[in-house]
Amino acid sequence: MNQLARALFYNEKVACAVATGVSVRVADDWITDVGAAGRLAGGADERSVSSETWFDLASLTKPITALAAARLVRARKLDLRAPLGSLVPEVRGTPSEAARLELLLAHRAGLEAHLPLFRHLTRGKLARRRDVLVEAASARRRDAAGAIAGDGFAPLYSDLGYLLAGEAIARCAGNDLDAVMDEQVIAPLRAAIGSARRIRARDASFADHVAATEVVAWRGGTIRGVVHDENAWAYSGEGASGHAGLFGTVGGVLVLAQAVVDVLQGRADWFLTRDELWPLVRPRPGGTLRAGFDGKSEHGSSAGVKFGPNTIGHLGFTGTSFWCDIERQVVGVVLTNSVHPQRDNQAIRRVRPRAYDWIADRAAKLAATGH
Repeated sequence: MNQLARALFYNEKVACAVATGVSVRVADDWITDVGAAGRLAGGADERSVSSETWFDLASLTKPITALAAARLVRARKLDLRAPLGSLVPEVRGTPSEAARLELLLAHRAGLEAHLPLFRHLTRGKLARRRDVLVEAASARRRDAAGAIAGDGFAPLYSDLGYLLAGEAIARCAGNDLDAVMDEQVIAPLRAAIGSARRIRARDASFADHVAATEVVAWRGGTIRGVVHDENAWAYSGEGASGHAGLFGTVGGVLVLAQAVVDVLQGRADWFLTRDELWPLVRPRPGGTLRAGFDGKSEHGSSAGVKFGPNTIGHLGFTGTSFWCDIERQVVGVVLTNSVHPQRDNQAIRRVRPRAYDWIADRAAKLAATGH
C-alpha cells in the first residue's frame, strides 16, 4: 500500500498527508496491508506521515454515531423509533419534534443539509446549545412540508440531522457523545479512533502526530488537532458531534470496517448481530443513503468499479473514506488531508475511484498469495 500512498502524494498531489489500507478476509483471519506518504503539514513542517498518523475523519464520524445507537438498542437503552422531542426536550415545538431517530440517521427527516451554526464564533460570540439545537431542528426543507410519513421524506444528506441524532444518543446514554462512542464502539473494537480530547488525555503528544487540515484566519491559522468542521467545533469543542469530531489512524478505520463485514457475515455477535445492524445498512428507497452508511451508486461511485454492488461505506469532507465489499469481504481505507491548506482542492474526487480499484486489485493479490 505504500505504492498507492506515494502515488497519491507524489503523482496525483491530492494532499500533503496520505495513508491507505486494505484488508481481505482469508479463512479465519484478516490479511492487512497499510501504507503512508507525505508530511503532516505544508511549509517548513518536515515531519513524515506514518501508519500511526491521526487524521480528522470528518463525516466518518457518522457511521460510529449510528453504530453507537445500534449498540444502545441492543442494550435496550434506546429505541430507533423514538421521536426526537422525547429525547431532546429543547426541540419540542419545532418541525423535527416528531422525527424518529432512525429517520435522522437515514437522512430522511426532511432537514436542510447544512446551516452555519458556527457563525456567531466569527464575531467572537458564543451561542447557547439550546439555540443551536432549536435552529437545527427547525431547518425543514421546503419540499418536506407537513407531518413525517412512515418512511420519511426523500433523502437529503444532512449534517444537521446527525448533530441532532448525536445529541439524542448522548442524552439517552447520560454521557458526552464522544464518551458514548468510545464505550459502545471504539473501545470494544480496540480501534485507534477518538475525539481530540479523549486522544489527548491518553497521549499528550497527539498534536505532534496529527495531519493538519485547513488554514482559516478567523480560527487562528492552521487547524491541527481540533476538528475541522466548524459546526462540530462550535457545538462540541474538542469532543464530538454526531456528524463530525473524531480522529483516527488508517489501522483504526480498517478495524471499524472489518467489524462491519464481520457482523454482516455472522462472525461478531458479541458486538452486534446481523439483525441488529440491518436497520442501519439495509437499502432504502430514493437513493444510496442508508443509516450511518452510504451504498455504492451504480455509476460514478467513489468506490470505483471493482468493489462489488453490495458495498457500503462513507466519505469525509477532509479527504477521508472507507468502503466495505460485504460479499468479497474486502475493506479499503484512504485517509488524506486534502483540505490543507485550503478546501478548494478537488483532486481527491477525481482520484478516489481509481485508488479503490487499486485497493481491490491489491486485495485479490493478498488473498491469492498472502502478501
